[in-house]
Amino acid sequence: MTYDPNEIIETIHMTEVQHLDIRTVTLGISLRDCADSDPARMIAKIKEKIMRTAEHHVATVDAVSHDFGIPIANKRLAVTPISIVADGHNHDVFLEVARTLDNCAGDLGVDYLGGYTALVQKGWSRGDKTLIESIPDTLAATKRVCSSVNVASTKAGINMDAIAVMAQIIKSTAEKTPEAIGCCKLVVFANAVEDNPFIAGAFHGVSEPETVINVGISGPGVVLNAVKHSGQCDLGVLAEVIKRTAFKVTRMGEMVGRKVSERLGVEFGIVDLSLAPTPAEGDSVADIIEAMGVERCGSHGSTASLFLLNDAVKKGGLMASSYVGGLSGAFIPVSEDAGMIRAVEAGALSLEKLEAMTAVCSVGLDMVAVPGDTPWESIAGIIADECAIGVANNKTTAVRIIPVPGKMVGQSAEYGGLLGTAPIQPVSMFSSRNFVLRGGRIPAPASGINN
Repeated sequence: MTYDPNEIIETIHMTEVQHLDIRTVTLGISLRDCADSDPARMIAKIKEKIMRTAEHHVATVDAVSHDFGIPIANKRLAVTPISIVADGHNHDVFLEVARTLDNCAGDLGVDYLGGYTALVQKGWSRGDKTLIESIPDTLAATKRVCSSVNVASTKAGINMDAIAVMAQIIKSTAEKTPEAIGCCKLVVFANAVEDNPFIAGAFHGVSEPETVINVGISGPGVVLNAVKHSGQCDLGVLAEVIKRTAFKVTRMGEMVGRKVSERLGVEFGIVDLSLAPTPAEGDSVADIIEAMGVERCGSHGSTASLFLLNDAVKKGGLMASSYVGGLSGAFIPVSEDAGMIRAVEAGALSLEKLEAMTAVCSVGLDMVAVPGDTPWESIAGIIADECAIGVANNKTTAVRIIPVPGKMVGQSAEYGGLLGTAPIQPVSMFSSRNFVLRGGRIPAPASGINN
């Protein structure tokens, strides 16, 4: 792959005035060979492998960032789902593994480590159950470890028993961590992907190489600037403008990822095209929707404009790279997007409208705060609805919901940094209890039978 010097200069200009950055360079590490019936040996092997493999990750990423003049916001690790590595061990061992992962991440200087994960869309092993039950204690005892649980897929259907358990785990995690911040590091998936570089859902899939570099780009500010400068063109032309912008951003992301992988001697994996907003002004997906002509994100036309944005980003990225993966689209995390926060505060953006928008964008209900007294059955219903969208449409969806103890609608939770400010949003006053308590597994749709 070759790059025109003018292309690099243009991209550097984007970083200086339009908030363009690489959101994350994530090193994936397989821990499958660390499994051991002896807990002490297993933990020692996990620590040795992570420290040896990721020893130069942060320094290499920083050097590439300096050489190209491109900001790289986060350096992260993703490991094999710990429910697989530690299968057969008890709660205390899982918690010790989590502390080891957290200490490794701290010693290495990475921002987050993903992979405290279980994949239970069709059922669970002993290790899956133990990991899930340990999540509240784990997220209370660690700073950098992130957890994810996949509870549904288009091939397997929706595991309602797992959803019911996860809703209660979310409530427990909220109660055990200040301002429910542990819930910011916990996501429930349908159709989780194995090469996602973004937190909190990153894990190193079993089909991945021994080690791999996956890059997550950003760039809402760049797209916003392009939309604003496109004038009053029709929507077909606007889609082309966004597509061309996404092409440039993706090229930059792959250039950085390949340089990091080359210097580390690690295989290059994918570029995730996701437009990941930040709380900074001008770096908002909601602002892009409003620049298209919707008065306030969440009002009528928001879903259609988000569909245009998401589709154009994917098309531009696919033109730029043959190795597109991860989630790849537009994220709409409420607390991490200044425009989304304003839309919620203005009454334009409800949970119900957010759910509709997730049918056409990356992931799902993300960084959504609700009252602390929200029943777990309602949270389970929210997760089930989001899974249904993912399963029916054969796409990744997820829920990262934060029931903040003691907080009510109209208040907010302050997390700072990329996690931002989460306004407390209302949930339906009507119960999902009788539906959720039926349990079992909602069967896979006919579209999942496509062999």
